This record gives sequence, structure tokens and C-alpha cells, in this order.
Amino acid sequence: MQAYLDLLQRILHDGHWQENRTGIRTRAISGASLRFDLRDGFPAVTTRKLPFKTFMGELVTFLRGGTSAQQFRAQDCRIWDANANQNQAWLANPHRTGPDDLGRIYGAQWRDWNGWRNVAADSPALAAALAGGWQRRGVLDDGTVMLSRQIDQLADCLHKLITQPTDRRILFHAWNPAELDQMALPPCHLLYQFNASVAQRTLSLCLYQRSVDAPLGLVGNLAEAAALLTLFARLTGFTPAWLNWFGADVHIYENQLDMVTTQVTRPPYPAPRLVLDSRIPDFAVTGIAAPEWLHQVEAADFRLEGYQHHPPLTAPMAV
Repeated sequence: MQAYLDLLQRILHDGHWQENRTGIRTRAISGASLRFDLRDGFPAVTTRKLPFKTFMGELVTFLRGGTSAQQFRAQDCRIWDANANQNQAWLANPHRTGPDDLGRIYGAQWRDWNGWRNVAADSPALAAALAGGWQRRGVLDDGTVMLSRQIDQLADCLHKLITQPTDRRILFHAWNPAELDQMALPPCHLLYQFNASVAQRTLSLCLYQRSVDAPLGLVGNLAEAAALLTLFARLTGFTPAWLNWFGADVHIYENQLDMVTTQVTRPPYPAPRLVLDSRIPDFAVTGIAAPEWLHQVEAADFRLEGYQHHPPLTAPMAV
């Protein structure tokens, strides 16, 4: 994770001060990238303790389509409590249904995307759409038929990795412009794309983030993306390879500077290894697709081996 420490140093050295919605200034840079080979180890921060179980609980809740802070707490993850119940803008949002509600955040977009399309009534595309699972929702004044379908983006990715692994469109995202006002927090890590090498039987993942809190959020984003890649590789018969991360607005909050200043002085330890529980089926062995495991996987199914780290460091999260 030396590359991560170098990124923190770059923000401290080259970043500019910027105001933002939280009221706490950030020191920010525009554009950064990190690249990790999971065959060499898991990208866990070692210059402080990574709350690994918390982040795996968050990932599992996303995989299950969770949209409530209570669902995250059930996985021993309290990351979303403040955004659900202390974010003043969200508390005043008419789409909020009550305590703990988070709206249509990542889990809803990943597993239950609201798909809409309009098709001319006399078009051959109408019959094809209806045969493909789209449903009639109404007719516009000009006779155009409105259709909708709920789309499970993650299940679609699993299916394509098994049936069309060389497809360059195996991706999912959470940026739905029509629903941004229905979320406690618009998505920061918004686009994930899988790249499979059939010849090498390896699977890689690219992750793009529009905004990232480098000291607190990024370490979790990297851990969850690496775990997600490892899980998808198991369920599709590949070996996890490269995790490529790209960030746009990459920042450190002003009230995190003490923690970061200490952290960058610490030498990193060797990367640990991620182990998936053997109960998760391996497609390379079974040859049977098992998309139901997107719902069945538990946080305890992810385990770090050989994780050595410096003493914990803490800093507040801006809401």
C-alpha cells in the first residue's frame, strides 16, 4: 500500500483548499489512480487498522440491495447511520420515508435498477421488448407505449462473465440521474467494469469514483472492490487479478490532517491475503451458475490472513 501513502502525500503537497457541502474544508486534487495485483496480496491499509468486518458488512448489505441503516447495522456496520439520521438535507427530503431510510442508494441501483423506455406501438421492437421481460406501464398522447423493467445489474454481470466473458460491456453503475434526489447521498463509487482474460483465466476490475475521502472512504472502497472482485471470480471460474482504481475529486478533510500526517510517517507492512469461505461455490469446479450467492454470502465468508498493521488511528467523517 505504498502507492496509497504516496497518494496521501501528493494531496498534502499539491492539493488546494476547497469549500464543500459539509462545511468542512478539503485539501483536494483532481485525478488519481491506483493499481493492485491481487495475486500479490489484498490491498488493505497497514499503516493503521482497517475495520475489515465493517466494510465487509457494508459490501454484503449492498449485495443484498439494502437501503436502510438498520440493514447495515444488522451486518455490524454503522457507516450509514449519520447519513440516514443526521444529514439535514436528507432529513428535509420528501422522499425520506422515516428513521434509518437511505433512499435508493447503491444496493437499490445495483440490484433493482428502474429501467424505462418508450416504444412506438407499431414497432417490431415492442414485441421484442415484451418478450424480454419489459412490461407496459401506459400510453403517451402520441400513442407511444411506456415500458419498464427492474434490472439486476450484478446478476447480469455474472451471467455475461460466464456466457460472454470477452464482452467489453460487463459493468454496473449507480448513477441514475432520475433518482439522485431520492438518495441520502449520491453515489461516490459509481462505475465498476469487469475485464476477463479467457486465455489466462483471470478477472480484473476497474472502479471509477467521482469523489472520495482518501483517509477514511478510499481504504474501504479498495477493500470492498477487491473482495467483490474475488467473489465474482469464484462465482465465474476465474482467478482475481488486477484492481484498477480511478478517482476524480480526491480529498482530505481539514479535521483529518492530524491522522494523515501521522499515518504517512509509518512504513507499510506486507499485504495480507483474502480467503473466501469454501462454502461459496467455485464455478471452475461445479460448472453451475449460482447467482443466488449474491444474496447468500455473509461478511464472515471473507477473512484476512497475515494481516499486520500499525496501531489504530481515528478521524471524524464529514456528513
